[in-house]
Amino acid sequence: MKSNKIIIAAVMAGLFSVNAMAAEMITKEEAKDKGYTSLGVVTTSNEYTAPMDAKDELSKLADEKGGKYYVVIAAQEKKKITATAEVFK
Repeated sequence: MKSNKIIIAAVMAGLFSVNAMAAEMITKEEAKDKGYTSLGVVTTSNEYTAPMDAKDELSKLADEKGGKYYVVIAAQEKKKITATAEVFK
């Protein structure tokens, strides 16, 4: 029983640390004002039905590209949601 509590605590700590390192969505004006460097563009590879799912994938893709921030530059919602973002460091 005690080992289950330790495992659950470790998993929860891992989840929070991953979220703390996730790229943050910012505005284009903020990127310009703070002089962030563009690393390129990322696009969601899946079509989502919830905006948060697309946002989470953009954040993940920005992380993989080495970025700390991203700006959504295009989004489309028909039956599903797709999005494109510019990544900054």
